[in-house]
Amino acid sequence: MTLQYLVFDHSEDTEGGGVFDAMASTGPQQAPAVLAEVAQVLDWAHATFPGQRAPIEEGGEWDFDLQAVQEVATPQRIDYDVDRRAFDVRPGTPGLTRHTVTLSIGGTGAFCEAFRSRFAAALP
Repeated sequence: MTLQYLVFDHSEDTEGGGVFDAMASTGPQQAPAVLAEVAQVLDWAHATFPGQRAPIEEGGEWDFDLQAVQEVATPQRIDYDVDRRAFDVRPGTPGLTRHTVTLSIGGTGAFCEAFRSRFAAALP
């Protein structure tokens, strides 16, 4: 499976390790595909570096942080009444739900090199 939603930015530390960060914000129809991509990345990391997930400062080879937010935007109609010197605000119709997932995954130099090799197409 090729990654279509996750595009990773990379930052490196002075010791050769680093972090890859990706965010995908989609509608409800694409949310399962985004989670499948996250699972692909995490499955790869667990299989390639088994039993080595822990914070780097605690001797781990790699670690990750995964977060998600579901948002519904409701536009507002806003007008300014100059005579009353007041705003009139009325809610509109709620829009589609947005699902935003962020994944930060990083590790040692060896982990970063392997990650770049495996997911090169998802790096700018």
